[in-house]
Amino acid sequence: MSVRAPLAVAVRNVRMTYRIGSTRVEALRGVSLDVPAGEFLLLMGPSGSGKTTLLSILGGILTPTSGAVVVAGVELTRLNRRTLAEFRLHNVGFVFQGFNLFGALSARENVQLALSLKGVKASEGRERACGLLDEVGLGDKCERAPADLSAGEKQRVAIARALAGAPRLIMADEPTASLDSDNGKHITLMLRELAKSHGCTVITVTHDPRIVEVADRVLNIEDGFLRE
Repeated sequence: MSVRAPLAVAVRNVRMTYRIGSTRVEALRGVSLDVPAGEFLLLMGPSGSGKTTLLSILGGILTPTSGAVVVAGVELTRLNRRTLAEFRLHNVGFVFQGFNLFGALSARENVQLALSLKGVKASEGRERACGLLDEVGLGDKCERAPADLSAGEKQRVAIARALAGAPRLIMADEPTASLDSDNGKHITLMLRELAKSHGCTVITVTHDPRIVEVADRVLNIEDGFLRE
């Protein structure tokens, strides 16, 4: 008898409606989704399909118009803005297409800042940041500024930062879009393996068909509907 993994994310009938002037736009139309803990899930679809909106809702950045979103056993749609921000800080890591690193900080300081925001003291944060950078193969570049790193190295710093503080969930929005083919696949494999070793669930939005084989599961979104 197989034993199902506990759910990291449970979504029930989520709808998201925007108003642009007098126009009503339905970005998500009754999306329901279960994501087992430890899964590496890809969300794919054309531009404007609703995938980034769904990712933002799952990460606690947006609140849906209706429906329920449960992450790590907490129903996000019941939290006020302040409590939601606190939950997001301690439970969700983010990896972005544009890296979103602070140019005035070194690679180590970018990762250490994430730990500091989570209440880790400076001396411990420095050691843990260097350890995370070593895990992504940048142990010898801890003190380099982002401007002195390649695109692939910047994304590795972003992965180390996302893993800082042991989040339950990592949200990756087009993490390979700024990378060439070889770097894109390498970065995706690295994210997958590190997330599993750290006990994280990963949900990735992508247009990149080259990384499909890395995923545990692929879901397609089109016109606000989710399809296996």
